[in-house]
Amino acid sequence: MDQIEKYIEELMEKSTPDRPIWNIEKIMQGLKSTWNYIDGCMIKAILEMYAITKEDKYLKFADDFIDCKVNADGTIEGYDVDELNIDNVNAGKTLFELFDLTGKEKYRKAIDLVYSQVAQMPRTKEGNFWHKNIYPDQVWLDGLYMCQPFYMEYETRFHDKKNYDDIFQQFFNVEKNMRDPKTGLYYHAYDSSRAMFWCDRVTGLSQNFWLRALGWFSMALLDTLDKTDASAAGESYEKLKQIFVELMDAMLKYQDESGMWYQVVNFGGMDKNYLETSGSSIMAYALLKGVRLGFLSESYRAYGEKAFHGICDNYLSTDENGNLHLGGICLVAGLGGANRRPGTYDYYMSEPVVKDDAKGVGPFLLAYTEMLRLKK
Repeated sequence: MDQIEKYIEELMEKSTPDRPIWNIEKIMQGLKSTWNYIDGCMIKAILEMYAITKEDKYLKFADDFIDCKVNADGTIEGYDVDELNIDNVNAGKTLFELFDLTGKEKYRKAIDLVYSQVAQMPRTKEGNFWHKNIYPDQVWLDGLYMCQPFYMEYETRFHDKKNYDDIFQQFFNVEKNMRDPKTGLYYHAYDSSRAMFWCDRVTGLSQNFWLRALGWFSMALLDTLDKTDASAAGESYEKLKQIFVELMDAMLKYQDESGMWYQVVNFGGMDKNYLETSGSSIMAYALLKGVRLGFLSESYRAYGEKAFHGICDNYLSTDENGNLHLGGICLVAGLGGANRRPGTYDYYMSEPVVKDDAKGVGPFLLAYTEMLRLKK
C-alpha cells in the first residue's frame, strides 16, 4: 500500500498542468494538455485520496492543477462548449468538490459553464445525448460516465432536481437498446440512425463488449446513484440500482482466475486478447464502492479485492531505478472517426497498450481509495 502512494506522489511530482505525465495521448501528440476527460479522471482520483487521507498535498495538487485552467470569470482554458463533446463534461466533476473545499467562486461559475453544454447537447430520437457533435446519433457507453454523474450532481445541488427523469431515462434507453440479453453485457456503442458502417443495420449496435466501456458504464451507474437524492427519485432510483447489480452479476461471470478481465470481455483466452488494467480497475472500484454504499451485498467485496490484487500482481512493476509503473492499459478505443475504426475484435487488439496512463491509473487509484476505506 505504501508503494502505491509513493507511485502516485512520483506521478504528481513529474506533472504540471500543461504536461501531466499521465496523459500519454497528449505527450505522444506533442500537445499541451488543456481541458480533457483524462486529466479529469486523475484529478478526481487525487481528490478521493484527499477525502480518505486528509493529506493536504493531494488537495493542493488538485486545486493548483484545476485553478490554472479556470479563469476568474469561470471560463476554462481549452474548453469550447460549442464543440459539444460529451467527454469534456467529465473534468467538471472536480469543480463541485473543489468549490466546496476552497470556496473559490470561479469554480462555481465554471460549473454553470459546463452545465450549459449539457443543456444544449444534441440528442438521438430516443432522447440520449450524442457522444459528440462529430458522432451524430451515436451513444457510447463511455459517454454515460463522462456526463451523467455531473448532470445528476448539478440537478441535485443547484437545479431543484428538475431533470431527474431525463437522466434516468437516458440510462433506461441504454439498457433497452444496448444490453445483450444472453450475456447481460452491453455493447460499446449504438447508432440510432443505423447509418454508420460499424453498426448492425437492424439493431444499430457495434460488434463487441469492450472492457473499459463496460467499466465506464458501471461507474456511470454507481456514481450517478451516489449523487441522487433517493427520496426524490422514487422507483427510478430502485430500477437504476437493479441495473447496476445485474451488470455486476454479468461481469463476475467473466472474471478471470487472476481477478482481472479481458480487453474483449467474453473472449478470454482468444489469440491476442489480454487482461486489461483500466477496465479491471474500474470493476474493482465499482464492486468495492457498491458494497460500501449498500447496493451490493457483503459477498461481492471479495471479488473487488481479488480484482485489485490481480492488477497489482500482473501489472504493477518496478524498473531498474526503483520507480513503480502500472502497465496493461489500453491507450484508447473508439468507433468510426478519421481512422474508420470498425469495432472488430482485431481492432480492439490493435490499439496500443501503455504504462502509467491516467485512464488506468485514475481508476486504479479510485479502487485503492476503496481498499483504504476498508481499513478505516
